[in-house]
Amino acid sequence: MDPVKNPYAPGAGSPPPELAGRSDVIDATRVALQRIRLGRSVQSPILVGLRGVGKTVLLVKVKEIAEKEGFRTISVEAHEGKTLPELLVPGIRQTLFKLSTVENAKDKARRGLRVLKSFLNGLRVSVNDVEVGLTIEPETGTADSGSIEADLPELLLVLGEAAKDAKTPVAIIIDELQYLSHEEFSALIMSFHRTSQGNLPIVLIGAGLPQILGLAGNSKSYAERLFKYPEIGALAHNFAIEAIVNPAKNEGVSYEPAAVEQILSVTGRYPYFLQQWAYEAWNVASGKVIRARDVSIAHNNAISTLDESFFKVRFDRCTPSEKKYMRALAKFGDGPHRSGDIAETLGVKSNSVAPTRASLIKKGMIYSPAHGDTAFTVPLFDEYMVRAMPKLKY
Repeated sequence: MDPVKNPYAPGAGSPPPELAGRSDVIDATRVALQRIRLGRSVQSPILVGLRGVGKTVLLVKVKEIAEKEGFRTISVEAHEGKTLPELLVPGIRQTLFKLSTVENAKDKARRGLRVLKSFLNGLRVSVNDVEVGLTIEPETGTADSGSIEADLPELLLVLGEAAKDAKTPVAIIIDELQYLSHEEFSALIMSFHRTSQGNLPIVLIGAGLPQILGLAGNSKSYAERLFKYPEIGALAHNFAIEAIVNPAKNEGVSYEPAAVEQILSVTGRYPYFLQQWAYEAWNVASGKVIRARDVSIAHNNAISTLDESFFKVRFDRCTPSEKKYMRALAKFGDGPHRSGDIAETLGVKSNSVAPTRASLIKKGMIYSPAHGDTAFTVPLFDEYMVRAMPKLKY
């Protein structure tokens, strides 16, 4: 069929043509935003799930909803190369300048800019191409201690106060939260605890891999009261079918039932992979019906594309010892496995590979679903490791 009319959207963070099975999360987030706008207390969502389940797509939708509700949004993606202040400062600066144009909020917003300058000075943060303002003096004694746990709450308090006076709520949206340090995560939680106590119209909505649950629990006990942690997983059977069938239907194309079931089986109903297999099946099919044989032909194309991009980009970030550890984990197949069994496969004691395991967790490659267990954060990665490293070299 015509590849130009292919309705599917494989790719990290690419909005699918059919956002199936996520209405409960979207509706709950919309309610949370509306409550914040009205000055009501709320437990805001932090989405938790593996790679490929659509967390980033949902955050894009959240940003869209927030802006329709009148929010100023600050949207960032955490990663290993930048600190939390470096990520947040440009958006906070821009928001404070925007709020300073609102008559009722001028004083609070200008104070916010002074505090922002203090914050930058205190933490000695260097942010490329960001200058708070040559004529703006720092507010000495506020947010300038050099401790992010002390200073970030002060900065977000003045941002929230300016937002309140401007009657313009602010949503800070952070993807890949697992890359924050323990201190940074703790500072975030403390900040929103303070803004919540002050009933200020500022909210955090985030997403990350399952290890953020432990990070949140270890940071501050009131994290459970501030946030909800909806688990974003594989789609339910009926929603997965909708994600496959409906985009094609809108183009006048149908699926043979066996073709749909074949896609569901091989993808585990994970949204990213549903899009990839449906995309490839469309491209090899002829006529107005996508058949099981089309899916079979498309299978190798889908695997090849994933191996060269989605999987390989993560594999290449790892050291030889980390790759060896992951290959040992892959030997056991899908699902969580005992860390001791992985070490035994490598012929070493668990404590000797503990640093490697910790490094892989930090890189977001694996996580611990329960004490002593280890699993990949990327669905189907065990199969990829076997393809990438056919033999485990001891």
